[in-house]
Amino acid sequence: MSIFGISDLHLSFGTDKPMDIFGGWENHTERLFANWNRLVTDDDTVVLAGDLSWGLKLNETAEDFEFLKKLNGKKILLKGNHDLWWSTQRKITEFFKENDIDDTQLLFNNTIVTDGYALAGTRGWFYDNSGSKKVLMREAGRLETSIKAALETNLPILVFLHYPPVYGDYICREILDVLQKYNIKDVYHGHIHGSGFNNAVKHFEGINFHLISCDCIDFTPVRII
Repeated sequence: MSIFGISDLHLSFGTDKPMDIFGGWENHTERLFANWNRLVTDDDTVVLAGDLSWGLKLNETAEDFEFLKKLNGKKILLKGNHDLWWSTQRKITEFFKENDIDDTQLLFNNTIVTDGYALAGTRGWFYDNSGSKKVLMREAGRLETSIKAALETNLPILVFLHYPPVYGDYICREILDVLQKYNIKDVYHGHIHGSGFNNAVKHFEGINFHLISCDCIDFTPVRII
């Protein structure tokens, strides 16, 4: 049993948002399917760190989740900045039941225990003069709630974010403070694409940051454990 990570699948089976207009994304769902099922078994867990679907509403994601069901393993899903379909937890849970989605869980204000590890995380936030301090503090609070829940399990903790708290010269101190408060040493994140990979920060203030956006890892889930 292994734990894998990948982010930013940007599926669009139920909406008109093709990704192959971007360099390197040609046939990305076919490549993702082949690579995923070659490595991942049904005994494994894959954490998807946000930006699953371009759907604007839950019903526009049905075909994307059907695709996800064809991929091996249990799936743990975080919210990304483009997951505009993400509704309340109750509505998403009802949608899962109605569509027989029984292999996917939400990592949202909670922790999920799998394969001897406690998974924690949240979307995170890029905050600058044009951003929302209120949203940032809410995300920092969600991260802390998730990590606290993970600590109660007395298991090793794996932390996932969608937004990286450091990128180039940008630093999100509020998120970093939570990570350092609980002595988190490794964080897995997405959001960064293409040439942005060159500005991704790998090490900062004692924390290792692992970029798992699918185009930066050749559309292949990364084995974490």
